[in-house]
Formats: sequence, C-alpha cells, structure tokens
Amino acid sequence: MGFLDTINADIKSAMLAKDKEKLSALRDIKSKLMLEATSGSGEVSEEAAMKIVMKLHKQRMETYDLYIKEGREDLAKDEKDQAEVIVAYLPKMLSADEIKIEVENAISATGAAGPQDMGKVMGMLSSKLAGKADGKMIADTVKSLLNK
Repeated sequence: MGFLDTINADIKSAMLAKDKEKLSALRDIKSKLMLEATSGSGEVSEEAAMKIVMKLHKQRMETYDLYIKEGREDLAKDEKDQAEVIVAYLPKMLSADEIKIEVENAISATGAAGPQDMGKVMGMLSSKLAGKADGKMIADTVKSLLNK
C-alpha cells in the first residue's frame, strides 16, 4: 500500500469517526500530495511525500508558536492537534546523538577543518539525512563541531 493509499484510508476512517482535526490534517496532506503529483510526473515518490509531510509539520509548529506568542490559545490548540496527527506520518527521526555521529563522519570524510568548510559538510549531509533529521538541527551540529 502506497503512502497516498494510506492517507486515503485514514481519511475514510476519520470521516466515519467524525474526527474533524484528524480529517483536516489528512486532507491538507492529500491536497499537497495531489498538487505535487499534478505539477510533476503524475506520481509522487516516497521521498518527496516525506518532504511534504515534514514541511507541513514544520509549518504547523511555527504557526503554533506564533499563536502562543500572540496569546491565541484557541487557535494554537488547533495547530498543535493537527501537528500531532501529521507526526504519525513522519519517518523515524534521528536522535541528536545519531546526528552528531553522522556529522563527525562527514567532517572526517570531507576533511573539513573549520567553519569555512561548512558548505562541503552540509552538502554531503543534506542529501544523506533528508527526511531523517531537521536541517536546522544538522546545521547547528555542524557549526558547533567545526568551531571547536
């Protein structure tokens, strides 16, 4: 069963359960996947689908933080609920320790010596860890290890 099939099945079950928050989040995922499919080859790869889902989750969390800062707990709760639904469709993320190990391996493989070599290390890691770790977390880890 493909990713889109899983989303469609979960939309049906959310409709039957009358779960509005889950249904809204799943419909958003499906609409972004369908938009990607129509703008490309007609088929969305598993990797592209994971990137879309990660982006949607990140957007929800940023909006949640914004609503909290503005004192709009009612709207923040909706965003948080939808983000929790989206998390179930994300791949297992690497821990901070696992990211640090990958960064150390990339630094030794590229021969990076300082902050000026951050681009080389990030280029290697961004494709390798795509969908497995947050890019900002990777960049922060690279920066801290290269500044030692």
